[in-house]
Amino acid sequence: MKKTTIKTLSSLLLSASALTSIGFINPVLAQSTTAAPSDEAADVVIVTARRRDEALQDVPISVTSLSAASLEATGAPDITVLQQSAPNATVQVARGSNSTLIAFIRGVGQQDPLWGFEPGVGLYVDDVYIARPQGAVLDIFDINRIEVLRGPQGTLYGRNTIGGAIKYVTRKLATKPALNARLNMGSYGQIDAIVSGSTPLSDTFRVGGALARYQRDGYGKNITTGAEHYNKDVFAGRVSAEWEPSENLYFRFAYDKVKDDSNAKHGHREAAGAGLTTGAAILPNVYDTDAGIGSANSVENSGWSLTGEWKINDRLTVKSISASREGASDSLIDFDTNQVKALDVPARYDDKQFSQELQLLVTGERLNGVFGLYYLDAEASGAFDTIVGIANLTIATSGKVETESFAAYGDFSFDLTDALSVSVGGRYTEDSRTGQVYRQNFTGLGSPLFGNTAAIAGLLRSNYRNSKDFNDFSPRVSVSYEFSDALTAYAAYSEGFKSGGFDMRGDAVLTPKTVEGYKPEYVNSYEVGLKGSLFDGRANFAAAVFRAEYEGQQITRQEPTLAAGIASFVDNAGSSTIQGFELEGGARFTDNLSMTFGLGYTDAKFNEFRSFTLVGGVLTPINLAPTAVFQNTPEWNGNVALKYTRDLGTMGSLDATLSGSYRSEYSMFEFVNPLVDQLDSVTLVDAGIGWNSEDGVFRMALTGRNLTDERYKVGGYSFAGATFGNVQNSFYGPPKTVTLSLSAKF
Repeated sequence: MKKTTIKTLSSLLLSASALTSIGFINPVLAQSTTAAPSDEAADVVIVTARRRDEALQDVPISVTSLSAASLEATGAPDITVLQQSAPNATVQVARGSNSTLIAFIRGVGQQDPLWGFEPGVGLYVDDVYIARPQGAVLDIFDINRIEVLRGPQGTLYGRNTIGGAIKYVTRKLATKPALNARLNMGSYGQIDAIVSGSTPLSDTFRVGGALARYQRDGYGKNITTGAEHYNKDVFAGRVSAEWEPSENLYFRFAYDKVKDDSNAKHGHREAAGAGLTTGAAILPNVYDTDAGIGSANSVENSGWSLTGEWKINDRLTVKSISASREGASDSLIDFDTNQVKALDVPARYDDKQFSQELQLLVTGERLNGVFGLYYLDAEASGAFDTIVGIANLTIATSGKVETESFAAYGDFSFDLTDALSVSVGGRYTEDSRTGQVYRQNFTGLGSPLFGNTAAIAGLLRSNYRNSKDFNDFSPRVSVSYEFSDALTAYAAYSEGFKSGGFDMRGDAVLTPKTVEGYKPEYVNSYEVGLKGSLFDGRANFAAAVFRAEYEGQQITRQEPTLAAGIASFVDNAGSSTIQGFELEGGARFTDNLSMTFGLGYTDAKFNEFRSFTLVGGVLTPINLAPTAVFQNTPEWNGNVALKYTRDLGTMGSLDATLSGSYRSEYSMFEFVNPLVDQLDSVTLVDAGIGWNSEDGVFRMALTGRNLTDERYKVGGYSFAGATFGNVQNSFYGPPKTVTLSLSAKF
């Protein structure tokens, strides 16, 4: 399948659609169909993928939408479950982290969460862009739905949506007093308590809030310190107020805060130690570690947003979204996973952002769309020590990146006939980025940046400040044709853009050109899709074939050197081609039994990968395309779920789910490493059963995740050789867990 062409994929898509039409497959935009778990395949799903309310079937974009009810039924703990539900999506916790998000869609993303590098998949909470990935592994509580938009979304969502976007949509406040409470008790000492509620203070004003406390022992231990490893200790809260002074005016203020004090997460050694770590053992439990650096870790994020809507008339609505966020992280990374200081890194991150967006929404009989202006002022900074024990050397690194972005965009669809619709959009972006980088050698195990005042200053490797401006126009055009009320086809072309920047690890001694920064990356995407429903709405489906031409892909690499520690490169890696397809859907076989499923295929390959390598301390050009692969991009992935419901009359109702997901093997980096890559396919099986009282007030549910106790890798580090203790480490997804949930809604 590595040489599969778009023509072949189109044939597969048409074949699948044909099977659907005669009943052999009952597919569907499965998890994307409903807010009610008992009738997922029948309800009309409303999404805001184009910044306005639309039926999912009418949107010429590949979208998966998961309702709060469907997520709750499977015991979904946080947004990383999206990769088990959305085709061609990788959504994981970053290596060496508890709450930093790494997301890839259709092969496009960014694994490196260091300040200065920006994600390729945008995360939005109630239409507010979250600029940094730290603290972005959002727990699922008090939500309405989550939408996953695949392919470049630059026209409407702008910054860093070159691969796609994830929209986390919270609930609006109820017009009557409401109180919801849930208690989760489960494996590894899990105790979660979530309470939310709201009340009207007048006919036009209401307030609400939610509190969540998540606690769990570790899946493993730090055998050096005895501390829990892979544990959870999180507090999250949200308060909001809504005011509707008239039927044409609406305002919403929201404030949220998340504090994660889970222990630092260190890797599992996959190879024998060397140098200072000679004799280091490969521990039998993949969740255990022998790290000596400690477990101190703290992540704190908070922010507010103010949304206002003024409905001028039936055709025009003005919307304003103002938001401010800030975050701080302090963590420890023990790369050598040993008691010695072969390669240890204490680190801290700080970020803040302010954004303002204005929209004019147009609603008409044939013309619908939005015009908007967007402004972002953001700063990301941090510091870390790279402690190389065998050389009694510490490389101290600190810096910050300031970003000011302005954009104007529009996206309008026009119904040429009752069946034929054309959409045209575009976004003009101007980004100004200023980078400041400091990097210096110190003799001693630790630098003054982290309290070692006795360290002796050595070679100053980088100390510069530079600014660069970037601008781009990203268009999108699509054509939709409605064959009937139950079948719609579309074809779309879109472009994606992500600004260049500055390498915060940049070493001006080894790589003098690092002060000039790295360039933007671009994606040109082509997509053809088919959406429809069958059997009087008892089944629905969505299918898409896509091809993307990727230019200037920003890839971060670190190459070990004894004299300098670790040399950093940011490659604008030539060009690559990504193509594949997605098919997802759902069906209701009987009033009690329904099914959802999804299937994704991605064929991604580098055409050219221009880079440098160090030969005798001299940078030498090299083309790495023949050996390079796409990271975090399995070739095949899929999911299937069965749901059964039964009405018990005055005894309430029962619902049961059984679901499975599949991902073929994948690489953690652009170059194959059998020690840290996931060499085998991964199949995860989840199940749940729940009881609801007749009045819907009480619910009791028992859910199990990863019931076959699969061990699978989600991240890794690789610094081979004795100098760094032969670092070959992996991080693993959660083991089998079982959770009992008790909830009440008043």
